[in-house]
Amino acid sequence: MEFELTHRPSYTHVVVELGSGETILAEPGAMTTHSSNISMDTTTSNEGLLSSAKSMLGGESFFANEFTAEGGTGTVTLAPPTPGDVMQYELSDETIYAVDGAWLASEPSISIETEFGGLKSMLAGASITPLTLEGTGTVFVEAFGGLESIELGAGETYHVDNENVVAWDGSVDFDARRPDGVKSTLLSGEGLVFEFTGPGTVWYQTRGLNAFASAVAELLPGGDSGGGNSDSGVDVDDFL
Repeated sequence: MEFELTHRPSYTHVVVELGSGETILAEPGAMTTHSSNISMDTTTSNEGLLSSAKSMLGGESFFANEFTAEGGTGTVTLAPPTPGDVMQYELSDETIYAVDGAWLASEPSISIETEFGGLKSMLAGASITPLTLEGTGTVFVEAFGGLESIELGAGETYHVDNENVVAWDGSVDFDARRPDGVKSTLLSGEGLVFEFTGPGTVWYQTRGLNAFASAVAELLPGGDSGGGNSDSGVDVDDFL
C-alpha cells in the first residue's frame, strides 16, 4: 500500500494506492472516489471490529467499509467529514489510543477495539472512551482543525480539553477531570480536561466541533450564547 496526503492542513485528502488483493478499512462516509477495480464491503463488530462504547451504549454496531483492489492496482481517496488535517502513523507491534470519531482508516492488520480502561474517563463525565489501535501497519487519524503533538517525558503531566483530544501513545497514562472545581468551570467556560502523564506523545486538534457549533448558533436567528465548550447544550448534529 502506498499513500499521499494532499491539501494539507485545512482540507486533507488521503490518496491510497492498493496493490492487487490489498485492502484498507475506512469509516463510513470517508470514501470520496475509487477506481473501477476496487470492491467495497461493509464489516461490522461481528466480523472482528468491536463497537465503540458510545455506539454500544446506543445499541448500534461499529461499521467500517472495506476496500480491496481486484485484478491489479487500484486507488481509493478518503477524506474526513469536517475541515481539518489527517495524520498517518506507522504502528510496529505497538498501541495508540484514539478518541471515538478520530479514526479515519487503517490496514486490516490493525486491531480496533474498545479500551475499557478508559471507562474512568466516562465516569468522570467526559463521554469519551478510547479506541485501541494495536498491531503492525498504517493508521490514519483525523482532526477538526490542525493537528499538534506534545512530547511528554517520564512523569511529565499535561492537560488537554476533552473536546480537543485526538490520540496518544499507549505508554501515556490518562485520566479526565474538571479543572479546579465546578465554580472555576462555570466562570471560565471550560469543561472537562484530560490529564496525560508521560512518557510518550499526545495529539490534539486546534478546534472543537461543539465549540464551533456554539459559535454558529449565536449567529442564527434566535440563537443564544451557549459558551464555547461541549457542556453548552448545543448539539453539533443540528448543524451537520
